[in-house]
Amino acid sequence: MSPATRQICLINAAHLFTHYGLLILATAVLAMVQQDGEVFGTAYGPILALGTAMFVVYGIGALPMGWIASKVGRKAMMIACFLGAGAGMVAAGFASGPFGLAAALVVMGGFLAIYHPIGTAIIAEAGGDRVGRAMGINGVFGNIGVALAPVVTAFVSAQMGWRYAFILPGLVCICVGLIYLREPAFDAKKAGVQTRPFPVIPRHVVRHAVISLLTIGAVSGLVFNAFTLLLPKLMQERLAGNPDLLPVVGLLAFLATICGGVTQYTVGRMIDRKTLKSVFMPLSIVLVPGLLALSFLDGWAVLPVSALVASAIFGQVTVNETMTARYIAPEMRAKIYSIRFTVGFLGAALASPIVGFLHEATGNLAAAMVVLSGFGMVTLVCAFWFPNRKEELKPELWRAATAPAPAE
Repeated sequence: MSPATRQICLINAAHLFTHYGLLILATAVLAMVQQDGEVFGTAYGPILALGTAMFVVYGIGALPMGWIASKVGRKAMMIACFLGAGAGMVAAGFASGPFGLAAALVVMGGFLAIYHPIGTAIIAEAGGDRVGRAMGINGVFGNIGVALAPVVTAFVSAQMGWRYAFILPGLVCICVGLIYLREPAFDAKKAGVQTRPFPVIPRHVVRHAVISLLTIGAVSGLVFNAFTLLLPKLMQERLAGNPDLLPVVGLLAFLATICGGVTQYTVGRMIDRKTLKSVFMPLSIVLVPGLLALSFLDGWAVLPVSALVASAIFGQVTVNETMTARYIAPEMRAKIYSIRFTVGFLGAALASPIVGFLHEATGNLAAAMVVLSGFGMVTLVCAFWFPNRKEELKPELWRAATAPAPAE
């Protein structure tokens, strides 16, 4: 296995742990109200809201990561991500009350904040000229983490108790971090990665792309996080209302979100052959009616529509992350990813309180789905506005776009 391939595999594993760790609570809460109601309470919304601070720290923490990495190196940052996040998961499993659980989740969120600015920049570099494919595969691993979190958490919680649903993945994350510790720091040139020189892109085009990217990031972060948080509860309400069917809830959520993983891989391959806008538009068009449909659908029809919505949401993630690789020079990517993910995760931090509040106020998730569809409309507007440049696929054409007009 080449150094680039090993690096991609380990960074992909970090992406899996990032999304898995952030979503443990979303399913564990369904077991906590039954197994530890005297300690944590028996209401879904307040326990879910214990994860709010985790998402806030996760979002704000991403901002300085690009600058810190320039001082201490990307390898040191990724080692801290693995070991610190794993320790936070284990600590959450030993929490004695709501405050201790919230504090452990904050620790986990702080270390997981390292992944996206640093890990995504490494993937963009290691992917070389096939960055879309590399981003797509990386997105699949993140999606696998999202998909596995409800099904594994539900199974472990039912068989061993909710605490082990935090402890076991935390220990695995630490072990993978120790493996990464043995890897040398990654250098694309030394690893023989084939890549073309980054072109000079007109400033107004870059500005246009960055504004779109940050706006999309803020909105899509909220929609992504809210949908993945509420999916287990949606399946419980519409398909498996019996408390004894907790493992079934996790399995149904897994089936819906795994479709997003398939979409991310497909989108990644398409991006290397098509402009970003031509891929982004269909995904954005599907999202709004899909979320509105989930506000009133009941029974087994919820499963295919949830799968369609998951495909649109996760497919957009791959497009958004490739936007930075297409329009931002390599030496600036980690810093731009830091800003982009901070904006996105600040939006994501609102997901827990919004879902919890709307569920408490209405007794179901219908209102939450309507609100998310409104945010999905903003993404659709941004998709219409995003540049559609053939130079994305043939960077050498940017020279003509930046050349001064001939004198008359």
